[in-house]
Amino acid sequence: MARVDLTVRGAGIFGLSVAWEAARRGAKVRVIETVGIGAGSSGGVVGALSPHVPESWNAKKAFQLDSLLMAESWWGAVEAASGLISGYGRVGRLQPLMDPAAVELARARGVQAQGLWRGEAVWRVVQATGAGWEPVSPSGWLVEDTLSARLHPRMGCAALVAAIEAAGGEVVVGEAEEVGPVVWATGVAGLASLGADLGRVVGGGVKGQAILLRYPAEGLPQLFAAGLHVVPHVDGTVAVGSTSEAVWDDLGVDHQVEELHARAVAALPVLAGAEVVERWAGVRPRAKTRAPLLGAWPGRAGHFVANGGFKIGFGMAPKVAEVVVDLVLEGRDAIPEGFRI
Repeated sequence: MARVDLTVRGAGIFGLSVAWEAARRGAKVRVIETVGIGAGSSGGVVGALSPHVPESWNAKKAFQLDSLLMAESWWGAVEAASGLISGYGRVGRLQPLMDPAAVELARARGVQAQGLWRGEAVWRVVQATGAGWEPVSPSGWLVEDTLSARLHPRMGCAALVAAIEAAGGEVVVGEAEEVGPVVWATGVAGLASLGADLGRVVGGGVKGQAILLRYPAEGLPQLFAAGLHVVPHVDGTVAVGSTSEAVWDDLGVDHQVEELHARAVAALPVLAGAEVVERWAGVRPRAKTRAPLLGAWPGRAGHFVANGGFKIGFGMAPKVAEVVVDLVLEGRDAIPEGFRI
């Protein structure tokens, strides 16, 4: 590489997204990953890109909305540059409503969504039809939203790597020299390093387990039922996840992943008998604020942080990349107050 304008540490979804955003603006980027592409939670199987409920609006929800709305064109650019499929699709989402009170609340949220979502998507109550790809609904009603999307995590990361390289950047698995500003997007380990440097806890890891089934549902909406994300992918698989475990004995899968499977089949009987392709477990980085941690690393000139995308990392990635690159390369600070370190 003739020159390097920016170094990114970490090849998970935040690190790769920041690197791609910088590369497509013309910067020469070096990504350094010491373990492997998507080695942390970004190498999982779920890939649900879903909005917060349209009520009690705040900066975090507005930021997420912006990111979800820009995702289609953003991932389209990644695919065009890389020649690879990311698995992105704005397929919407269905959720069962348990009782009349839930139906009434969902309708009120639909009214809120008309204004908050700026006419770009809808949240509405629809009657269950009994179709195969519908979650069981005790009330006979479902929430449908047209904002939710899905992405295949591993395909998405691979497409980002190829797009970065196509734009003249490099992705190094191992060690390499840091040149220029450095963005640290190193997940759970990065939160620990930041906390040690600041002398306080800024976040930690939460274990999650998920399961991948062989079932052809490409183009169908994702589902949220029984507390589970059920996400149909472009490769003929359906992901079900996930657990949230603050305490665990080891990092492997255990009985809880089988319980996920049973709950998924109870909520969506068409999955009964579907082949289990993979059982996955990993640790996801969660900031104490439960929002991403973005911005300059205090006391380290030229070093920045993009971390803490617990459960919402893939959905937040396009907007996170935009504001981090704005700050690092152009000096424009549009990071929401609640995301600052």
